[in-house]
Amino acid sequence: MVPRRAFCTHAAIAGTTHIARLGRLGQIDNARRVFDQMLHKPVASWNAVIAGYFQNGRPHEARMLFDRMPERSTVSWNGLVSGYVRNGMIDEARKAFDVIPERNVVSWTAMVRGYVQEGMIAAAELLFWQMPEKNVVSWTVMLGGLIQDGRIDEARRLFDMMPVKDVVARTNMIGGYCQGGRLNEAREIFDEMPHRNLICWTAMITGYAQNNRVDIARKLFEVMPEKNEVSWTAMLMGYTQCGRIEEASEIFDAMPVKSVIACNAMILGFGQSGEAVKARQVFDMTREKDDGTWSAMIKVYERKGLELEALDLFAMMQREGVRPSFPSLISILSVCASLACLDQGRQVHAQLIRSHFDFDVYVTSVLITMYIKCGNLVRAKLVFDRFGVKDVVMWNSIITGYAQHGLGEEALRVFQEMCSSMTPPDEVTFVGVLSACSYNGKLNEGLEIFDSMKIKYLVEPQTEHYACLVDLLGRAGRLNEAMNLIRGMPVEADAVVWGALLGACRTYMNLDLAEVAAKKLLELEPENAGPYILLSNLYASKGKWTDVADLRRKMRSRSVSKSPGCSWIEVEKKVHMFTGGDSRSHPNMLVS
Repeated sequence: MVPRRAFCTHAAIAGTTHIARLGRLGQIDNARRVFDQMLHKPVASWNAVIAGYFQNGRPHEARMLFDRMPERSTVSWNGLVSGYVRNGMIDEARKAFDVIPERNVVSWTAMVRGYVQEGMIAAAELLFWQMPEKNVVSWTVMLGGLIQDGRIDEARRLFDMMPVKDVVARTNMIGGYCQGGRLNEAREIFDEMPHRNLICWTAMITGYAQNNRVDIARKLFEVMPEKNEVSWTAMLMGYTQCGRIEEASEIFDAMPVKSVIACNAMILGFGQSGEAVKARQVFDMTREKDDGTWSAMIKVYERKGLELEALDLFAMMQREGVRPSFPSLISILSVCASLACLDQGRQVHAQLIRSHFDFDVYVTSVLITMYIKCGNLVRAKLVFDRFGVKDVVMWNSIITGYAQHGLGEEALRVFQEMCSSMTPPDEVTFVGVLSACSYNGKLNEGLEIFDSMKIKYLVEPQTEHYACLVDLLGRAGRLNEAMNLIRGMPVEADAVVWGALLGACRTYMNLDLAEVAAKKLLELEPENAGPYILLSNLYASKGKWTDVADLRRKMRSRSVSKSPGCSWIEVEKKVHMFTGGDSRSHPNMLVS
């Protein structure tokens, strides 16, 4: 009998181990088959298969099996509580906790951890202080909860009360202080640690890097006894975040293993420095690209104004079967808006719908802008109308869109709807509304709205609002009033303001004011050819050819030249670009 009992025990242990392994691998159905085939099922085997169900997101089946257990240990009950916590079912976890026959410190700690994970720090704290006994894990879990809640001073008091402070607790405190920018206190704990591991070194370096103390981070990094992928990446991201791309590149080149996170950081770092070519080199050398890699490179192209390259990369991403992420779809939508590629924009819209992103406020605003820039105002209004509670950005998008297309009546009508909806207009709203009045010659309405900005809506007029008002007066031929407005502005007039006046002077052939406006523009933007050309045309219309020749000489002496215009056309889902004055065939920059 003894050998048989030994065999049964050995088989049960082996079976239980196999069940646990299959559960961890996600093969819970296979684990269940092994469990069902076991002749002798000890409590540990029941615990293993129940834990497997919880690990694989099947809590109801776990509970059904738990209820069938012939006997349960405290470990079984702890597994039930932990399983519910793992699946975010905090109420069920508490119900199970309350009926545990004999709770131990693991039971209490599991429940406290559950409250912390759900952000219910007050409930966690209440339960923590009711614990009959606490171990180092209990203290550390509660400490992490207070830090997570931003209560760093209370966390410090709890830390000081801890009978045993292990490396995890000390590292948590370092991270908490660093998040609050309290680097000296974090460094004090770091320096007092009797034993430091790789994680606490990395936490301290990350803290310095994220708080723009990258030089101190580098000194600490250099004296680390050992470095891993995370510590290298933390140092790298410290440099990229503060724009020191040369040092970041140096770290990147020295990295023994270049993780995808590090590659993504370098792509974005080069992009922020305007070095799209170097960003693409890093992208091409990244062997295992994730969706962040593709999104980063597309974002670089979008920000750099390389719209065709962004579309080309997006097409490559789709050919390689990579599912576009939210950031990449948003970037491509912006590119479609810039190029007025309606067909591509519709395709991205369809992908957003399939991914259930279309009810996001930000996405809706970008979609409205895309359809407006593509000239499809009907579709833009449909997207706008189908969204329930609209924020100020959405209202601004549709108002500005109507204004840009000369639909002043519609823009003003939407503005009235916005005010009726109790959504307060902001600075951007008034730029759109004033522009609508300007484009449509609604002088009185525009003046009335401008006067109401500060009095009724408590929005202080900025330079861009004065530019709209100057344009409004200028289009109405009231140039002297526009000039008086500029002189009386409480803020300094910028190039947009003077440009609006110069454009009106050209329309109404007012050479005296045109010369004043052009002179101011040349002071503000000496390399901009626009004022030279407008003033030259005005001189020519008056027959002042000597002044025209003088202006052109000044342009040549200052190396000022007009950038050639460019245009593009979308044919059969391909974008073709042409540059003005280029006698060669177009560069055939095609995007599938």
